[in-house]
Amino acid sequence: MNISFLCPFSVTYRIIFLLMFLFSLPAQAIEQLEVQALMPGMVVLMVDGQRTSIRSGQISEQGIKLISSTTRSAVLEIDGKQKTYQMGTSVSANFTQREQITEQVIIDRYGMFRAHGSINGQSVRFLIDTGASSVAMSARDARKLGIQYRLDGIESTAQTASGTTKAWRIKLKSVRLGQLHEKNIWGMVVDGDYPRHVLLGMTFLNRMKVQKEGNKMILTRKK
Repeated sequence: MNISFLCPFSVTYRIIFLLMFLFSLPAQAIEQLEVQALMPGMVVLMVDGQRTSIRSGQISEQGIKLISSTTRSAVLEIDGKQKTYQMGTSVSANFTQREQITEQVIIDRYGMFRAHGSINGQSVRFLIDTGASSVAMSARDARKLGIQYRLDGIESTAQTASGTTKAWRIKLKSVRLGQLHEKNIWGMVVDGDYPRHVLLGMTFLNRMKVQKEGNKMILTRKK
């Protein structure tokens, strides 16, 4: 009879190797980062449209490590490089200040702000909705746009006027409104035919300064 066993030392070495491997992994590709709140020993960031809290010494799921922070600034380590960030700082993929671009949308006769844009390069007409937590669309619209939400999305639920329904969270490669172009935006696909319009919600709008002046909505990309 063959009897096999694991040497405790080999198990230890395997664990050490695994930990070394995990801690050596690079940060996920980050398209846009914004500092939203600063506290001693803690920072709140908006990373590609997703709010993340990090304490000193911790590493976020995106691979960002907080070295130190005060109420005025934070030292973050990304891909092994440390840099100081001030409150409200917004940086793009190469961590340089972003070009400031502005788009204006005129209210329509129904009192809505609608505008043409695109998702993943596919033309779409948006309803701009500051009350929507993310870019949101019906499963019908997602199929028209070629979005493989069942394959690539994360199953979730959404609260609609008729109750709770099945939904999928999915990372959209690109969302464009005029000259405003953002990458890696979280979206929500809701099972069925609702919402009737593709909603341009806060996962996109959080990257903008949004102002309403009379019959206009002014969207300015944050630096």
